[in-house]
Amino acid sequence: MQAIKRKWLFFSILGLILIGAGLSLGIDAGFYRMQNPEGWNWIYYGTFALVVFNSGICCFGQGVIFKVRLDNLEQNKTR
Repeated sequence: MQAIKRKWLFFSILGLILIGAGLSLGIDAGFYRMQNPEGWNWIYYGTFALVVFNSGICCFGQGVIFKVRLDNLEQNKTR
């Protein structure tokens, strides 16, 4: 049960950090586009931001899965 709790905490926290970082990078890519309209380098920056954001969603979702497993184990233990 402790291993599942550690995984839940790890994936949940990592997911929240990656979601925040991805949103921040995406906003920064938008500002970069506004400041440099001739260049297309902002596309790579924005794509990287989307990858980070989606990775955060996946990690957070995995954390939710571990939390459900942990809750199910605790319910079965009390029965």
